[in-house]
Amino acid sequence: MIKISVPDMMCEKCAARIEKAVAKTKVDFSVSLADKAVFIDGCEKCAAKAAAAIKDAGYTPAVEA
Repeated sequence: MIKISVPDMMCEKCAARIEKAVAKTKVDFSVSLADKAVFIDGCEKCAAKAAAAIKDAGYTPAVEA
């Protein structure tokens, strides 16, 4: 599992917006507002696609190992 930190995810609305953006990439993921992160169940390529979608949605993703 790969963690993408999203420090500027502040509320449920942010989480929903990020969830909608990442869903379009068709990768397996979960969003955690409490952790301010998106967890990717897949490869680094999947994480990169998800991070790009998060950035396009207006947030600042940081992929962690």
